[in-house]
Amino acid sequence: MTLQVIAAILLALALAYLYSNLAANLRAAGLNISFAFLGSSAGYDINQTLIEYDSQASNFRAAIVGILNTLLVAFLACITATVLGVLAGVLRLSNNWLVRKLMAVYVEIFRNIPILIWIIIIFTIMTAVMPGARAYLGEDPERGLLGGLFAFTNRGVYTPAPIFTTGFGGAEGSGLNWLLVIAALVASFFGTRFMTARADKIQGETGVRPNTFFVNLAIWFVPLIILAFLLGLSWDMPDPLANRFNLRGGIQIGAPLIALWLALSVYTGAFIAENVRAGIQAVSKGQTEAAAALGIRPRRVMSLVVLPQALRVIIPPLISQYLNITKNSSLAIAVGYADVTATLGGITLNQTGRAIECVLLLMAFYLIISLSISAVMNVYNNSMKLKER
Repeated sequence: MTLQVIAAILLALALAYLYSNLAANLRAAGLNISFAFLGSSAGYDINQTLIEYDSQASNFRAAIVGILNTLLVAFLACITATVLGVLAGVLRLSNNWLVRKLMAVYVEIFRNIPILIWIIIIFTIMTAVMPGARAYLGEDPERGLLGGLFAFTNRGVYTPAPIFTTGFGGAEGSGLNWLLVIAALVASFFGTRFMTARADKIQGETGVRPNTFFVNLAIWFVPLIILAFLLGLSWDMPDPLANRFNLRGGIQIGAPLIALWLALSVYTGAFIAENVRAGIQAVSKGQTEAAAALGIRPRRVMSLVVLPQALRVIIPPLISQYLNITKNSSLAIAVGYADVTATLGGITLNQTGRAIECVLLLMAFYLIISLSISAVMNVYNNSMKLKER
């Protein structure tokens, strides 16, 4: 304990010295640490936002826009990379030689080439191969929206946008309306968990598992259908005739977002595939043989016997991959996607000259997000551990 206390005191003294040295150098240069710049006008536009924003908004709001953009692409990439990684990891152990080799080629190619190169390749393909927005306008009547709903251009993908006509102030209160939708989804999630736990209890007591498929389906969709009716859900469709130079209406998913999303997914998915393969191979072959002896089909053996046991090996490295996705999203500036590194750590830093403050805020953001992901995944990891008697 004495050595620990001495080490802690020395560390505190070293940090205090570094801070005092920084403060002295800033005073000598006529500078001081201040976050007042967050309240001043940003003075620049952002091409894709999840909340209302214009160039007259504050630097703080620009930073919030960048944070939301970072969280959006990280969330989408985590889901897609997980699905792709699990699929590729399982197929790498397939009895089909061709499928097994194709998955091996995918893993070896994508994980051994830097992610920045994949981001640039996908973005270049989108901007060079996809047609321009003018191809969908009234000047070219032969080309129409896919199914009358979607347009794929070199600027991005245009899709229908859900809007609310009633509810909390209609479109003006759309934020509260979306909170209701999110609350309904959360309630549905816990409802299905309850039904599954109830089915497990009945199965343990009687040996017969009740069918919960249709009940869970109703729990998911009935509240959403009721909310859609009460809130007046309608769809804002992309309109190629509303403007001479660009499509109007709907949601535009920009090419930078798509390029970053796909690159993060396929790159990290290759690493997750190896984690899944290692987890499956860590399960004793006796488990598979015992399940086969009971007459369980191979696909059910994988989903009911092998994967649940493999999760104890898969989840710890999976946490690191989710953290890598979040941190690698900072490469978005290479294709012009306005994440928090591009807004707060790029344009705002250059305009205000507040390098120390901007970097400190960036460090704090990534630290909080990484610790939050680790905390949530560790809770899930603990729930999957073997329970000792």
